Amino acid sequence: MNKSELIDAIADSAQLTKADAGRALDGFINAVTVALSKGDSVALVGFGTYSVKERAERKGRNPQSGEEITIKAAKIPSFKAGKSLRDAVN
Repeated sequence: MNKSELIDAIADSAQLTKADAGRALDGFINAVTVALSKGDSVALVGFGTYSVKERAERKGRNPQSGEEITIKAAKIPSFKAGKSLRDAVN
């Protein structure tokens, strides 16, 4: 499912116009992005939790030359599915 298909599904289930559903989805994405950029987590009970995890600095190899390189530490977004979502998928 891509973004336009998701907007169509939201519009159908919430009885909104496609334009309203698109703005709602964009608002959700923006709110989650802002919260994660501040270091907060977003918990949707039953659905899941968006959070930021720290990845430590590590060693890697350049695939072209084989030389060892250092990969910098990074913050990465993470999603952990809630029980209801896991049960629905299984």
